[in-house]
Amino acid sequence: MTTVSFPDQTDPACHRTWRFGDVWSWGVVATALTLALPVLVIAGFVFVPATEVWLHLKETVLKDYIFTSLGLMIGVGVGVLAMGIPAAWMVSLCEFPGRRLFEWALLLPLAIPAYIIAYTYTGMLDFAGPVQTGLRELFDWSYGDYWFPEVRSLGGAVVMLTLVLYPYVYLLARAAFLEQSVCVLEVSRTLGAGPWAGFYRVAIPLARPAIITGLSLALMETLADYGTAQYFGLTTFTTGIFRTWFGLGDPAAAAQLSAILMGFVFLLILLERGSRRRARFHHTSSRYSRLPRYRLSGWRRAGALVACAIPVVFGFLLPALQLGWWAAITLDDWWHTDFLRLVWNSLGLAATAALIAVLLAVFMAYGKRMRSSFMVTAAVRLAGMGYAIPGTVIAVGVMLPFAWIDNGIDGWMREHFGVSTGLILSGTLVALVFSYCVRFLAVSLNTVEAALTKIKPSMDDAARCLGMPPRSVLARVHLPIMRGSVLTAGLLVFVDVLKELPATLILRPFNFNTLAVRAFELAGDERLAQSASAALAIVLAGILPVILLSRTISRSRPGHDTPA
Repeated sequence: MTTVSFPDQTDPACHRTWRFGDVWSWGVVATALTLALPVLVIAGFVFVPATEVWLHLKETVLKDYIFTSLGLMIGVGVGVLAMGIPAAWMVSLCEFPGRRLFEWALLLPLAIPAYIIAYTYTGMLDFAGPVQTGLRELFDWSYGDYWFPEVRSLGGAVVMLTLVLYPYVYLLARAAFLEQSVCVLEVSRTLGAGPWAGFYRVAIPLARPAIITGLSLALMETLADYGTAQYFGLTTFTTGIFRTWFGLGDPAAAAQLSAILMGFVFLLILLERGSRRRARFHHTSSRYSRLPRYRLSGWRRAGALVACAIPVVFGFLLPALQLGWWAAITLDDWWHTDFLRLVWNSLGLAATAALIAVLLAVFMAYGKRMRSSFMVTAAVRLAGMGYAIPGTVIAVGVMLPFAWIDNGIDGWMREHFGVSTGLILSGTLVALVFSYCVRFLAVSLNTVEAALTKIKPSMDDAARCLGMPPRSVLARVHLPIMRGSVLTAGLLVFVDVLKELPATLILRPFNFNTLAVRAFELAGDERLAQSASAALAIVLAGILPVILLSRTISRSRPGHDTPA
């Protein structure tokens, strides 16, 4: 008879990681505070005495910033809910032609930044664009004979932002609908509720926390938008911060505007958390089987097709085709070494930022797993707040302390060695990559944390009892298991960095351009066709992560492989 011996749990080898865990925990806290530095700097400017520029802004344009930003938020909020929720319900629980195609196609607008879709539709719908030109030729109209909606307006910006931001609501609402128990829906049917009554009275209340979260994300992105607002000439907080910094040359006033905008963002976060806390809708069954498909026919089938096709056609297909056409007719203007240099700069910068963000996420998530104390948990949450902060605000928060450090180092070197170091932080890619990590760490952190939670703690205990230090447990046990999630996290950060515009505009070194900046500069010069190549490259880079995201959502339902 073979005797199996287990490691003695009192063996110091089983517990040596806790001593090292304290060092790891302090490292997590220090990293989180470093990443939170831009937010803390901006918050500190609330207590700085007002300057003349700030008083001027307060008396002249501050109201415009507030009301225009609120108008954008209200319009986009209504739009993303109206587009995202019905589409999510129909592809999740209805059967109609093209449903499987729409499952992932409805996420494609996520691949197009808002400023790019704004340039595209402006080129198509302006007075000299093909739509109005065709109408004038068809009806023999001239200027002033007809009315056409103004694209470059608050309403136009609402439409542009809605078309690219509704996937946040669609994504989370669809995930919530897929997670709902079929038993709850069947009970509603036995009580006399039809499919649509069950949708309004059962499914939406159960999915409400997810819907509110998606709405909050869309509104945060609306507040963070700079390219669309600037191109349409809107006076929002993001455009005001940029003008105050570069036009009026007052970093303190720009930081104070950033603090107000940050207050808007934190208010949205509090409302979202408060909504989830007050929710009183719960799943009452743990039984999951394949969800029923309501077969649509007649006008309902046609309505579902139209409701799902409109966001895809106007949010992705038309802009992508227009960009492709412009890129084809301007091939000689962009296919040269300068464009390849832009691609290299953008891909290299995005890859570097993605690699660093993923390494930081793995380090912090594993540190939290080892010692989930209040201090470590709070530090990790603080570090993940950057995604909610607009890129313009983060750029200001990075530039101020980095410039102060640069000036201090340069002054010390001049005094002691007579050598000028220049701007070694704020004038190089260091500041830009740091801002990307602050902005997009949450994307990789959430993905890595989700992967770590699926690994049983007993695996950590077994590895520690075999004498492995924490870094070996992470490298030899955890990383091989969650390799796919880590790659997904890096890919998502990579695409987000490619699309980021305001932080890149403010922090990029001299004579350093990216695809996003080049598209913005050419569009600002009204060279829309020439900007298409850079814009199209960004869009193509974003398609693969969107498809992967759709596949992940489709597989998220418990029992999704359960036979009918």
